[in-house]
Amino acid sequence: MKTIDYRDYEKMSPFEIKDGLIKLAKRKSQKSAQVLLNAGRGNPNWIATKPREGFFLFGQFALSECRRTMDDPKAGVAGMPQQKDIAARLKDWLEKHADMEGADFLSRMVEHAVTAFGFDADAFVFELTDSIIGDNYPVPDRMLVHAEQVAHRYLMWAMCGDKAPPGKFDLYAVEGGTAAMCYIFKSLIANRILKKGDTIALGTPIFTPYIEIAELEDYAFKAVHIKATQEHRFQYSDEEIKKLEDPKIKAFFVVNPGNPTSMAIDAPTIKKLVELVKKKRPDLLLLTDDVYGTFVPGFRSLMAELPENTIGVYSYSKYFGCTGWRLGVIAIHEKNILDEMLTKLPAKELEALDNRYISITLEPRKLKMIDRIVADSRDVALNHTAGLSLPQQVMMTMFSISELMDTEKLYQKACMDICRARVESLLEGLPLDVQPNPNFAYYYGTIDFEFWLRKYVGEDMVKWLKKNVHPLDLVYRLAEDHSIVLLNGGGFDAPNWSVRVSFANLTDDVYDDIGRAVRAVARGYIDTFNASTKKGK
Repeated sequence: MKTIDYRDYEKMSPFEIKDGLIKLAKRKSQKSAQVLLNAGRGNPNWIATKPREGFFLFGQFALSECRRTMDDPKAGVAGMPQQKDIAARLKDWLEKHADMEGADFLSRMVEHAVTAFGFDADAFVFELTDSIIGDNYPVPDRMLVHAEQVAHRYLMWAMCGDKAPPGKFDLYAVEGGTAAMCYIFKSLIANRILKKGDTIALGTPIFTPYIEIAELEDYAFKAVHIKATQEHRFQYSDEEIKKLEDPKIKAFFVVNPGNPTSMAIDAPTIKKLVELVKKKRPDLLLLTDDVYGTFVPGFRSLMAELPENTIGVYSYSKYFGCTGWRLGVIAIHEKNILDEMLTKLPAKELEALDNRYISITLEPRKLKMIDRIVADSRDVALNHTAGLSLPQQVMMTMFSISELMDTEKLYQKACMDICRARVESLLEGLPLDVQPNPNFAYYYGTIDFEFWLRKYVGEDMVKWLKKNVHPLDLVYRLAEDHSIVLLNGGGFDAPNWSVRVSFANLTDDVYDDIGRAVRAVARGYIDTFNASTKKGK
């Protein structure tokens, strides 16, 4: 085997290493008949069509409303839409354009908003019209009134299974889960909820940026890893959960279902976490990133079980195939420990926070944590221009309401079937005997070479692997020899000798090829191990 010094790459993010692997794979594919297969990306290769059809058609209606108030076709100037009787005008307009894609969706959307939410039709349609035109700043800046209510109900379906918790969550519409992470980390520090050098816990394996942000000098958090292992079907064991009893741990960050494991926290484990928080750690702050929850039937988030302790993060990107739209929300329950923590800060820190927020409110100490996050996202001074772009909020509203109107869950089933078929294809190519698991989202897969080589070959093989093979060699071999790009599991604090494969972004027919390639790499290690063993004898 070709020897490569991987030490320079050990500290790099798997997402950055991926770029180098793509170059290797391209060179290989150019020299052979192999096709480059990049299964390292989580970007889905499907989209939700109905809400998009509604969005793009609604834009035409909105322009016609602008031209009602002022119209200079030659100069290309129009006015601003007006609310009075706008719902009736939309109805008439849709009747004239009934043959266009999206017309039926828009008609049903307004009817659903009025009957299911009790919205005033004019107020709802005007909010969408003015927002899709984008002629005003977001008001309220945290999230539009109707948009928040629609997104809230969608989240209760997506995150809370068959039972939503009492009360409601305040939502902040943000530029995807990425922005949510940045805003939350920044505001927790700014408000002294967490302090530089504090100890936090990470539910690992976990999306790499959670590890990397925590290590930045801005935060310098000491991270305790609560490990979910292959041996426990990627659930937290009692021993790992017990670590959270340590009062030094201020917060516990999880991605659920996991990335790279795609495994949701199961009901028994959630029950143990609930008992721990309620009986031993009522002060423990939880952050749960649940972007893949819609791929697990009946998914139930920690925000459903422990709403007062939990900051929820959700992104629309994966489920609706809209990574480029940058749509996400931060959710904090109206009754939460964050607001309580703020009241208990030392006097000097409270005074400092008074000075921080005095420019936006006469009573800074009454400013809720969710509104502090909004202000901090714009460095407070620009709070008056905070808020997610209004056309984006319209798209978010239409994505949400499309799912709420889909009572048969045809879209969800279609998305699940796409991922499931690809997993089955990969397993055929490997092949591996993997038992069904109701908590598996099928969005990613973690293939642990160490686990499977131990099971099928033995402990001596594993010892040889660890002594003679660098973990990054796995993804290098796949790129160099097979033109296949996967991500190294170690970068997610998954097992070092594992790889992450995405079942979202390639066509169904290539996953058996990926399975065979992974098997070929493993076979290469086994053959070398066997040869070295015979030579040793």
